[in-house]
Amino acid sequence: MSDLAPVVARPPRDVVPALVAVAGERAQIRFLEFFAANIRNANTRRAYARAVVDFLAWCEGRGVASVTGVQPLHVGAYIEALSLARSAPTAKQHLAAIRQLFDWLVMGQVVPLNPAASVRGPSHSVRRGKTPVLDPTEARQILDAIDISTPAGLRDRALIGLMVFSFARIGAALGMKVEDVYVQNRRLWLRLHEKGGKRHEMPCHHTLETYLDAYLDGCALRGDPKGPLFRTIERGRAVLTTTPLPQANAYAMIGRRAAGAGIATKIGNHTFRATGITAYLKNGGTLENAAVMANHASTRTTQLYDRRSDQVSLDEIERVRI
Repeated sequence: MSDLAPVVARPPRDVVPALVAVAGERAQIRFLEFFAANIRNANTRRAYARAVVDFLAWCEGRGVASVTGVQPLHVGAYIEALSLARSAPTAKQHLAAIRQLFDWLVMGQVVPLNPAASVRGPSHSVRRGKTPVLDPTEARQILDAIDISTPAGLRDRALIGLMVFSFARIGAALGMKVEDVYVQNRRLWLRLHEKGGKRHEMPCHHTLETYLDAYLDGCALRGDPKGPLFRTIERGRAVLTTTPLPQANAYAMIGRRAAGAGIATKIGNHTFRATGITAYLKNGGTLENAAVMANHASTRTTQLYDRRSDQVSLDEIERVRI
């Protein structure tokens, strides 16, 4: 479902969930159009596809015969059960996917009303991000532990450094082409293609500039400006391919690099973005400038990455002396 094939006039019944298939050809095409034409972000498409497929399978297991037979009671009961089994943000995301799908089906005159319109999701308020953040010395430990005598090492150091020093999202980093690293005013600059089609440009930190130059020169990438910046490694030859590095591979790589550096904290792709923002703020940076550098629409989002209070909490808890 996440990698939708081109929509044909008569989609095969096994391409869509059973409850949609039995509702007829119009419902099937409208269902596929929801993902193919209405949702442009690939990550959102995958997440929403999983959410609606899970919901429709749940409905089918409880005797709902067709997508046209889904009622608010079904949506409410599903979200209630999901809230008990999963986190509140997951339940809210599933509800958003279900609600948007049925809005699309209503506009296509497949169903008369949206059964999710009146259903409320679980309460959820976030003031502090959950992303694990590294101490600057730990981040430096990971970077210094990478063996840069190989193309993989040069690539991994450049990718981690990019996330730390530019606050780049992993999706934007992996979506870069070689030409997105360029010289302007005698400094190296980055061009990031962020969510929603936004283009974000910023100068490189001098350390990141060193990492990127070493990677581009060491792997002879400058001659392929339209090629992906971060690439997979060819098995058995330890050389870069022309295939973009998938996000799952980047996550696995980060786990290996952290373990190799002796870091016990369980980290992920987003850790380095949060680590960079926190380090910037600790060194006198402003929240407003951090939001601009991170390409956040609001400083309220940036505050979720500000983990300076962690050190305050740790210092205070050590006052409990018994």
